[in-house]
Amino acid sequence: MLLIDAGNTRIKWAVPAAQPGDASRWRQHGAVARAEVRTLAAAWRALATGPQAVTQVCVSNVAGAALRESLEAVLQEVFGPRVAVEWFASTEQRAGLRNGYRHPAQLGCDRFAAAIGARAMFPGEQLLVATCGTATTIDAVSADGLFEGGMILPGFGTMATSLALNTAQLPRIDEATPPERVFADNTVDAIVSGCIAAQVGAIEHALAERRRAGPPGPLRCVLAGGAGLLLAPYLALGDVPLEKVDNLVLIGLHEVVMQERQ
Repeated sequence: MLLIDAGNTRIKWAVPAAQPGDASRWRQHGAVARAEVRTLAAAWRALATGPQAVTQVCVSNVAGAALRESLEAVLQEVFGPRVAVEWFASTEQRAGLRNGYRHPAQLGCDRFAAAIGARAMFPGEQLLVATCGTATTIDAVSADGLFEGGMILPGFGTMATSLALNTAQLPRIDEATPPERVFADNTVDAIVSGCIAAQVGAIEHALAERRRAGPPGPLRCVLAGGAGLLLAPYLALGDVPLEKVDNLVLIGLHEVVMQERQ
């Protein structure tokens, strides 16, 4: 199978390993910028033939109709009509996770897939799932498998770039590196420090609220997304385990397909 996570900034994809116990979760994987969607045809062409040729595709797309059309064109070009393509969507229940959104279809399909992936990795545990991409989402999953809801805020890069573009004479932040000290002595580092503090503060606040108002018992924080590695060293979660996970949406899509093949 070919799994695709089409986000607002990048398109990530993977082909799962042949056996669940393989050292690497993925037989092949890659990522391109959203504007480079057409280059995926060359990357995927080898997947269309041979004994391990792709026969099934599952896509999470949160980047709109235009990107969907572009992906459909690439998939048609490479695989033709013989390959079944599912455009993953949020529903009331999937792969053992119940959707507690007031209107289940309105939950972003990437958030639903990420929560499914986190639950598959840590079954029966109460989870806080923080995905730090173009947007940062912080979602609560109960130990018995209910997606309860969450928070959405601008992601680290979105926050920094917005501040730089919309405030006179502030520099654009293209590639952030952690500042040497919290109270920075230059404008670029001050922006980075402030955006880190905002992101980390949101995750720590969500954790505190979950402990205050949520059910008793142990809690685990799952951190994913491109900015996750940048933020991880700054998180102070006390005795709550922190798990850094790459490609959590793809893991969730894989879990959905595998459960429904059984």
